[in-house]
Amino acid sequence: MQDQTKSDTGNRPSWYRAGVTFLACGITLISLTWGLELFQTWGLNLYSAQIVAAILGLTLALGFVTLPARRKDQRVDVPWYDQVAAALSLVSSGYVAIQYPIMADMIIETPWDTVAFGLIIIPLTLEALRRSTGNTLPIIVGLFILYGLFGHNLPGRFAAQKSEWDVFVGFMSIDGNAMMGGPILVACSIVVAFIFFGNLLNVTQGSHFFTDLAQVAMGRFRGGAAKIAVVASALFGSISGSAVANVVATGVVTIPMIKKGGYPAHKAAAIEAAASTGGQLLPPVMGAAAFLMADFLEVSYTSVVLAALVPGVLYYLALFIQADLEAARDGLAALKPEEIPPARTLISGWFFAVPFVVLVVALFVYFMQPQTAAILASVILLAFSLVFGYQGFRPGLGAIFETFRRTGMAVLDIILICAAAGMVIGVLSNSGLGFTFTNVLVQLGSGSLMLLLLLAAGVCIILGMGLPTLGVYVLLAALVAPGLIEVGVEPMAAHLYVLYFGMMSMLTPPVAIAAFAAAGVAGSDPMKTGFAAVKFGWLAYIIPILFVLSPSLILIGDVVTVTISVVTAIIGVWLVSIGVAGYFLRPVMPPQRALFVLLGLLSLFPAGAFDSSSYVTGIGCVLGIALIGFEIMISKRQNQADTRGRK
Repeated sequence: MQDQTKSDTGNRPSWYRAGVTFLACGITLISLTWGLELFQTWGLNLYSAQIVAAILGLTLALGFVTLPARRKDQRVDVPWYDQVAAALSLVSSGYVAIQYPIMADMIIETPWDTVAFGLIIIPLTLEALRRSTGNTLPIIVGLFILYGLFGHNLPGRFAAQKSEWDVFVGFMSIDGNAMMGGPILVACSIVVAFIFFGNLLNVTQGSHFFTDLAQVAMGRFRGGAAKIAVVASALFGSISGSAVANVVATGVVTIPMIKKGGYPAHKAAAIEAAASTGGQLLPPVMGAAAFLMADFLEVSYTSVVLAALVPGVLYYLALFIQADLEAARDGLAALKPEEIPPARTLISGWFFAVPFVVLVVALFVYFMQPQTAAILASVILLAFSLVFGYQGFRPGLGAIFETFRRTGMAVLDIILICAAAGMVIGVLSNSGLGFTFTNVLVQLGSGSLMLLLLLAAGVCIILGMGLPTLGVYVLLAALVAPGLIEVGVEPMAAHLYVLYFGMMSMLTPPVAIAAFAAAGVAGSDPMKTGFAAVKFGWLAYIIPILFVLSPSLILIGDVVTVTISVVTAIIGVWLVSIGVAGYFLRPVMPPQRALFVLLGLLSLFPAGAFDSSSYVTGIGCVLGIALIGFEIMISKRQNQADTRGRK
């Protein structure tokens, strides 16, 4: 995925800079106006599809103006064919934005303008998507479209329901169950607001504050550089829209720091890749998947955030423990005092906590719409930054204006992905493929939930290879999650399950784009980095199975059961991490490592996962704690013996 924020207008003609700024700011302004419900205040009772069509047109035009046809080329000018594509995008989408109420009333009759719009906008969307994300996702979407058009000719159960081409094109282009449906609605309203909030944090030096905070909090401890990477990536990744963008944004600072701290290059890259990918699993934004998940499940955004919180925190706990244990094992010291900013410098950044408090209160106390809460938090952040400033820095009008432009650039690929996702969903519903795929997946599972989970995990990792966050989740939510729900899995657990394994495709070789991006920054071997990242991120391959077996880990159940499950999971994470790192207070030999891992896995099983699971978990916790006590006793005796020997 190209980093849209790098599509700068620096040395371009003034007309080009003005055009890009107009398009990018237009996307942001329309979305924020929609989020604040100002259109209704002004007496404009618009359909959501009208607003989405306008934003899509601006997004496509921005893509053709800023992204070259060959992704490796630098944009030096805008060739005539890109000018034509941008103009077609604006004219056709503008027409729909104005005429949509009439078109919607006549959609059953397949009016010519609906078909014409589809024939223009669908190819343009796929081409802009190719330029933004690469070939994989457009090819997948293209195959789905071909299936929707010609799949009725296939033999057997995978034959699609027949649909006339003009009806199919009209349905795909403007129907609420296709391209103009849920995914792009969420992207154009909610995601833009949160990306704006994240960009405003950067402009107001909030990102520097959180990096300084991580350095002050962790820099004085062993392996401090790795812990800084874990904490900083968690903070940034939780509001970032992309694992790869997270790697690039934080990795350029943390990876050299980790290497300087004594870690090999591939481990430095692996730690950053695992930490950055985890940001997509940690609320509030979760790579924008949280908002789409709420839309798919027809539940509140708050419900998704609460369900994802404990697994996300456990994931980062595992990363943090491993970083600490490996630092102790390899004798890696803390940062030098001169490398750590003075704690007093953080005092001036106290106000950065206020917008997050406002965001949480608005979402969980007043139950505001997510986009409204994000805009409110942005206003509070900007006001406090202008009044107080971080270390004397206050953003000027130019920097604030730049936030609008950068937000439009940053959401370009997200909106395109969501438009493509809508096409996939449209084909699934129009052709009947979604129902067929669910039945086949369930039958392959042969009635065994564990076999079905393993099959689904494999499908998720394979389908997720090379795809960005939103593309991974939407594809899997439409294809795999219904099969899990069909056999009785809690819907929230099913959707989180596919999200987790889809995200793990970013760490899992042979195509591990987050690990490979980190390897590029570190100058390490990509495959070696990928396998090391899998080792660091081990919990993400296990915990989805656990919360499917017992939803208590996603806070579904009574308070006692949930509390016990969380406490035993923490013990299990600690035990397995000791086994994986091979160190506690002293090096742990292979038989003991295996025992730590075994007892940790037993402790991880949440209450109610299966019959007698409470006994299994209790045995794992008791024996695991006893093993830790034994290690402490042996280590203490060795230290005493060493002390006597030195005397």
